[in-house]
Amino acid sequence: MPATDVRPGSLSRFSHFLQVKQAIAILAAVSFLVVCSTVAAHDIAQEMTDAATVFLQALGEEDRGKVTFEFDDPHRIDWQFIPMERPGLSFGDLKPEQLLLGTGLLQTGLSHRGYATSMQVMVLESVLHEMENFNPKRDPSKYHLFIFGKPSTEKTWGWRIEGHHLSVSFTVADGQAVAFTPLFLGASPAKVPVGNLKGLRVLGQQEDLGRELVRNLSAEQKEVAVVDPTAPKDVINGPGVIAKSLQPVGLLAKDMTGAQKKMLRRLIDSFVHQIRPELAAADWKEIEDAGFDNVGFAWMGFIQPDKPHYFRVQGPTFIVEYDNTQNKANHVHIVWRDFENDFGKDLLKEHYQSQHKEAAEASETTEASETTAP
Repeated sequence: MPATDVRPGSLSRFSHFLQVKQAIAILAAVSFLVVCSTVAAHDIAQEMTDAATVFLQALGEEDRGKVTFEFDDPHRIDWQFIPMERPGLSFGDLKPEQLLLGTGLLQTGLSHRGYATSMQVMVLESVLHEMENFNPKRDPSKYHLFIFGKPSTEKTWGWRIEGHHLSVSFTVADGQAVAFTPLFLGASPAKVPVGNLKGLRVLGQQEDLGRELVRNLSAEQKEVAVVDPTAPKDVINGPGVIAKSLQPVGLLAKDMTGAQKKMLRRLIDSFVHQIRPELAAADWKEIEDAGFDNVGFAWMGFIQPDKPHYFRVQGPTFIVEYDNTQNKANHVHIVWRDFENDFGKDLLKEHYQSQHKEAAEASETTEASETTAP
């Protein structure tokens, strides 16, 4: 394949990211120690507000204008995971100290595992950059930050970090409750074939756990769980789609053995625990409250490795999809959706109902005072 001309600007951004990568790793290690020792004393919304506020303070006025949007801006729910031009500020637009503060937002919402996973997803861009003959489209500095509304511990706002194979969205309602979906993670190559990172499987745990479960089903159970011999070409609940349950649901947990249920729990854990423990615990409670026995597991495509395959896990409140069909089954897409609370929809409903109630009560009080006035 002939060499591809690389634009100087692209090389500059690429070099810029590599220069700060080591600093990010050091900051991450230090931050993890701090979070572990102080998390009980800090509210999640407070941490997110503090991190976003410091990041914005570090920017100049022009860049601050690029990264901030109104909370109800249509772009807040217009998420994507493909390499494309995006508004907002990219990592390549930031100075090293600004980049460190920006990635600090990820640590307020993700677990240690989730933060490491997101960093590895970004680093895979440099792997593709080399594998594709220095393709300028593959650039690990082209991940963008967005802040919707004003960070506050009292008002509603949100933020997102997004780029190729990564879209992490958080909504903070009234400075109290936090929603984390949609959450998208991808890996290409799913297994790095060459170079210093040869053998790395960024999302390999999810694939292994899903395959372990389907392989441990009886012949009768597989007839229910394996719903199609052909895997879909991608996840179904992707960008631009309102989250919905899919049919058939596959094999329900209530029809699994105790050992199989444990495998299913480990599989769900591998997705849920990409987010910080407090949010993961709240989501697990929601799953349990809706009835774990009602969670279904469905598989499509080949069961053997290195062949196109897809599986999904869904319950009354959520769905997670895993697809590995592209590039000779070496290209993974994972999406987690909440049927009622994507982008904090349920939280915002309560927020607006509360606002409406307070406004109505205030109006009644005013009318009453006017009626009794001399």
